[in-house]
Amino acid sequence: MDWAKLSDRILEGGELSRGEALSILRAPASDTFRIVDAAARVRRHHHGNRVKIHVLCNAKSGLCPEDCGFCSQSSISKAPIGRYRLLDADAIGRAAENARRAHAWKFCVVLASRGPSDHEMDVVCDAVKRIKRDVGVNVCTSLGILTAGQAVRLKEAGVDRFNHNLETSRRHFPKICSTHDYNDRVKTIRHCKAAGLGTCCGGIAGMGESDEDLVDLAFALRSLDVDSIPVNFLNPVPGTAMESRRDLDPLKCLRILALVRFANPSKDIRAAGGREVNLGEHQAAALRVANSIFTEGYLTTPGNTFRQDLAMIRDAGMEIVEPRGPVAPP
Repeated sequence: MDWAKLSDRILEGGELSRGEALSILRAPASDTFRIVDAAARVRRHHHGNRVKIHVLCNAKSGLCPEDCGFCSQSSISKAPIGRYRLLDADAIGRAAENARRAHAWKFCVVLASRGPSDHEMDVVCDAVKRIKRDVGVNVCTSLGILTAGQAVRLKEAGVDRFNHNLETSRRHFPKICSTHDYNDRVKTIRHCKAAGLGTCCGGIAGMGESDEDLVDLAFALRSLDVDSIPVNFLNPVPGTAMESRRDLDPLKCLRILALVRFANPSKDIRAAGGREVNLGEHQAAALRVANSIFTEGYLTTPGNTFRQDLAMIRDAGMEIVEPRGPVAPP
């Protein structure tokens, strides 16, 4: 394919076709950086050289009743992780302050849960109100499956965006989880959109899916018109059902990011969980396609420190999108 012509057409308002999407994933390794160059043009048009930093808070860990095979916090996981009930609002607030010092554009509160209880909603809403009042950082919450009423309540508390990933294609989903289904996830995203919440929704590559599944995922996200797309790359944790999977290589990961960018040209796209393990020395190249990253780790697995990511961003000639107001040195 002529990758430059593809980027021209996308920039003119055209849509990526299924055949083109599969061609990106199946391109020879030697084409990868030409594809990255083409996707970088689309990224620069919509986001310039700016990078958004996101920091996660694992506010309730390891007590999830769901059986997602990739997750160290699931009911079937034997991973040696921390297990604790929901932090209080003060502790969540302190974590937000630390995130702001790391120049986080968005602070993400995550619960290992099928969905939040009334008590958990009370604590999270209280914490969010304090953070929006006192800390000055955007807030995303990831609490599991929501009702329409819960989505409205989070919006009223000041939540900017809600995360609930599709994880994979509709076809492949039953192979990674049996305790809820794909429609539950789609319904949650629709509740959030109806409530006026921003939507963060992506998936995980490397779980035994086919190229067709990856294309289905990218196009499903396009159809849902979500605002932010985290692209995770499986980091197989010992003790999980997927501990032995090793399906990815760095160049395939870059092509997956490019696929998502071409399919969703204007959206925030995040090189998310597993980027350090799977991209290695090509992390900076990922920033040419993605316009945001997580820093300071991924719930139960470590990642780059903010200082490491800051150096990478600066060395790439890019700049961080700062949170509101002055930021104390980390």
